[in-house]
Amino acid sequence: MREKELRLALICYGGISLAVYMHGITKEVWRLARASRAFHAREPESGGSEAVYRRLLQAMADQCGLELRVLVDILTGASAGGINAIFLADAIATGRSLEPLTDLWLEVADVDRLIDPGVSAVSRFAKAAAAMPFAWAMARRGDTVDRTVEPAHREEVRTKLANFLRARWFAPPFSGSGFTELLLGAFDAMAAGPAGPPLLPAYQPLDLFVTVTDFHGHPERLRLHSPPEVTEREHRITLSFRKEAGVECRLAEQTDLVFAARATASFPGAFPPFQAGELDAVLAKQHRSWPGRETFLARVLPRHAAIGDAESAVLIDGSVLANAPFRPAIAALRRRPARREVDRRFVYIDPKPGARAMRSAESGRQEPPGFFATIFGALSDIPREQPIRDNLEAIEGRSARIRRLTRIVEAMRPEVEAAIERAFGTTIFLLRPTAKRLAGWRARAHLLAARGAGFAYAGYGQLKLSNVVEEIADALFRLSGEGDRARHERLRQKIWDAVRARGLTDPNMVASAGATPEMILFLRSFDLSYRVRRLRFLTRRLSAMEEPDDAPRQALRGAREAAYDFLARYQAAAEGAAASPAFADPEAAPERALEALAALLDLKRIDDAADERMAGILAEFPKAERRSLILAYLGFPFYDIATLPLLQGEGLDEFDPVKVDRISPEDATAIREGGSAATLKGIQFNSFGAFFSRAYRENDYLWGRLHGADRLVDIVVSALPEGMHLAPGLVATLKRDIFRAILAEEKERLTAVQPLFEELAREVG
Repeated sequence: MREKELRLALICYGGISLAVYMHGITKEVWRLARASRAFHAREPESGGSEAVYRRLLQAMADQCGLELRVLVDILTGASAGGINAIFLADAIATGRSLEPLTDLWLEVADVDRLIDPGVSAVSRFAKAAAAMPFAWAMARRGDTVDRTVEPAHREEVRTKLANFLRARWFAPPFSGSGFTELLLGAFDAMAAGPAGPPLLPAYQPLDLFVTVTDFHGHPERLRLHSPPEVTEREHRITLSFRKEAGVECRLAEQTDLVFAARATASFPGAFPPFQAGELDAVLAKQHRSWPGRETFLARVLPRHAAIGDAESAVLIDGSVLANAPFRPAIAALRRRPARREVDRRFVYIDPKPGARAMRSAESGRQEPPGFFATIFGALSDIPREQPIRDNLEAIEGRSARIRRLTRIVEAMRPEVEAAIERAFGTTIFLLRPTAKRLAGWRARAHLLAARGAGFAYAGYGQLKLSNVVEEIADALFRLSGEGDRARHERLRQKIWDAVRARGLTDPNMVASAGATPEMILFLRSFDLSYRVRRLRFLTRRLSAMEEPDDAPRQALRGAREAAYDFLARYQAAAEGAAASPAFADPEAAPERALEALAALLDLKRIDDAADERMAGILAEFPKAERRSLILAYLGFPFYDIATLPLLQGEGLDEFDPVKVDRISPEDATAIREGGSAATLKGIQFNSFGAFFSRAYRENDYLWGRLHGADRLVDIVVSALPEGMHLAPGLVATLKRDIFRAILAEEKERLTAVQPLFEELAREVG
């Protein structure tokens, strides 16, 4: 059975009240992840949409010989999308259920619950003059409620809109502390609900990023030629959370996640800006503590913490400057572990593609915008609605470089293998591999590659040295407690000074004849990336060997498990340790810090264990397969010399090109076409519509689940290798079954949209 992982990096856009729709989608993502974990654990089958996802995975195994695992290991979000990313990440890390969150979205995400209780009468003209979102809607020609709301729900919306317009003036209508209390309640409900195992295997880390806007900004120092340094104010903040591989712990403290959710969704004009004191006050009112408060604030607001005003930082909605946070997800791809073939997807959720979140004028008007429309468009529409072309180009550029590497390696292979056979002779493939022989062969092959590369080897060696030194600086920065960019730069310079003092930057340290003993010792102590690249290269060759029917399956499985096991050990050596007193002040004593880091990594011990294990495994292969693997193992220096300058290590973790998929109403057309206009209600009132009607929230949540299931089935099926297909009509049947399962699950809960169930039953068939 061919094994493969479909890894999803989920990017959740902002969408104001369309957060309810996105909750429906993320709930299906959660159910797919649960179904995949239970399927591979051979647990009893559950019901609902999870049962259909399991049928799909089983069909892929039975009909195509593909054992597919679906993992969600990177999540990013802004504003409403940030809230959904946070709750989904917590559910993945802890195994908690998202079901309690659904009731809270339907019950609590209502204008009557969100509105600040301190209200006072104010004229409609005053509201319109300041261009508050709903005033814009009400100020248009005609009665917006009559034109956009179904007759059955007009009275409810009118009543709540009247309450909203009576909210006190010159202050946001929604309560910040009330919002914080709702978020705390949501986490409490999840914690009190049923929980199962985490939805990621122990070897896989989980990364969460949400964007926030620092209203006043914080100073950032930039290095120039002249003047040597300038200071600018930075307003973009990305709050990051990480659950390390193999670590049994939560993603973060509940209070830290509430901080992030409240800050990222502090929509300007609707909610007041967020400050840490608001959360302090709510926690004090509820007699709760905030574990690790000072450490958390110093980590997420380092510039403010450095000058002692982290508590005064004013944070507003993350979608103001970064509504589509692809960049942190791309950065998180580095050093992802891989136990089997990986199909990496970036899946972004856009609830209404092409439609603006805030509209100060009727769509379709062609005349130039007026004074206020220009200002409000510049402040709200344009930054928030920037296309993601730059992000997609960055992903495609990375994928193109990986494809180029694959072509280079394949083109080099005949010549490299011939060179090794000329140098070692064919008798090498007849000898029984031992750990000592492997180490000797490896050193000889590296020297052979260096001499064959000629003058190019000097550049390769300097690039390796530079990469290793930068990685050392990053590791010591983390192990010593981190800090700001200025501290990282000072530490980096100190490490380079120590390396120069050892004479390692002398050009004679790496020449066409090979590296000097001093350089070899340094790289053996610190060059973790080379080991990782070599093992990943070997796993690629192992994957290619799995195709023939007569391949030695048991030996291949053992070799693959060993390779991934030692990949995990190498990565744990670099990332597993926490801040330690041994690294308290590496700037003051960089040599001592280097010695302590070398002892912590202890790479020779792992190398020796890897050689011993690999020698035993190679001995289990028949001659032909053993020859192929030995040629790949010994040939790696040749390939690395050619490809490291091209990629500088990028893409050698998951290796394959990244694909991008979108989930939106425009893409999920198996039930109904027409996009968001034909399905969603929350798009009304400048995307605040679902806050005004439970029926709207129920409608959007149900469509979110249906659209999510529709697209997720497509994405899972697309993971099939080229040339493989499921039985004709099976995908359509599975989609129909999953739609029916969702409708059956939700019919009793969603009492305000019962006519919709009748419509959908007819459309689904």
